[in-house]
Amino acid sequence: MRLARLLTVAAAAFVSLAAVTAPSATAGVPDSSSRSSGLTGDLDTHDPALVAGGPGQNWYVFSTGDPSVGHGTIQIRSSPNGHDWAFAGTVWDSIPSWIKKEIPGVNNLWAPEVYHYRGTYYLYYVASKFGTNDSLIALATNTTLDPHNAAYKWVDQGQILRSESSDDYNALDPAIIEDGRGRPYMAFGSYWSGIRMLPLDWPSGHVAANAGEPLHLASRQEPPYAIEAPYIVHRGGWYYLFTSWDACCRGVDSTYRIVIGRSRLVTGPYLDRDGKSLLDGGGSTFLATSGNQVGPGGESVSDGILAYHYYDRADGGKPHLALQQLSWSADGWPEISDERQ
Repeated sequence: MRLARLLTVAAAAFVSLAAVTAPSATAGVPDSSSRSSGLTGDLDTHDPALVAGGPGQNWYVFSTGDPSVGHGTIQIRSSPNGHDWAFAGTVWDSIPSWIKKEIPGVNNLWAPEVYHYRGTYYLYYVASKFGTNDSLIALATNTTLDPHNAAYKWVDQGQILRSESSDDYNALDPAIIEDGRGRPYMAFGSYWSGIRMLPLDWPSGHVAANAGEPLHLASRQEPPYAIEAPYIVHRGGWYYLFTSWDACCRGVDSTYRIVIGRSRLVTGPYLDRDGKSLLDGGGSTFLATSGNQVGPGGESVSDGILAYHYYDRADGGKPHLALQQLSWSADGWPEISDERQ
């Protein structure tokens, strides 16, 4: 019955988004009114995957593609210092033909994730049709992020996960995390039954053999099941699950916000600050609309720096990149210390 109910409401999930209202001011939620003023250049990103550079190294942000740029493949921006950003092209010149055959009508690739493992960069990304779970997660690899390096080449490694209308999950928004023993997992999910997880294998980066049904990490428990974009950070014996709730992609009408929970185990259970399970609709709001910064979400974390997009009220609701240094409270919850300058 649960699966039938999910499939019934899932088809209406995105139709119901108009009913999702912006969250009210929440005690303890950081003020976002002046966030990201230290960034300059090309900040036009959506679903940023940050790779923070070390001393003397470039920074990179990978983001959702635009059909008018590189035929919709994943976009790349780079910075020499984390402040000044420039467009650096796209991963490929066109969407791989096998994706076009697998999901006809796809005109851009979404929601990248970049993970570094033993000298290889693993780029996970999504192909889907908006408002459906006719989706797949795919993988490309490279040994360098520097396009001027002679070894620079993104190698297509094919499909990682597929979801269809018969599934109660959506193969969107991949995020990679290793547990304390170095075992990799991929969190993913958008609407439908919420945030799910599967074990991976190194060095292939594909789903582990005999992985079974995806684990269940978080759910909104009521229509339109508006939870997506997981990202997991491991710190101090805790795994912190960041998710994006409510409606993205509506400019200044977006109601996105970042919500968190934590667990001692990478596989859960994840609880919010009040001890409520994220599987039972729990979640503590971490970042919400404030001032000109509307609908923060689509987050990633690199070297303790939170990246996300928001819709700029002062720029006609265009999506912009924001970077924030994370700090940690005395009881071990993430906070924003101050903006990067």
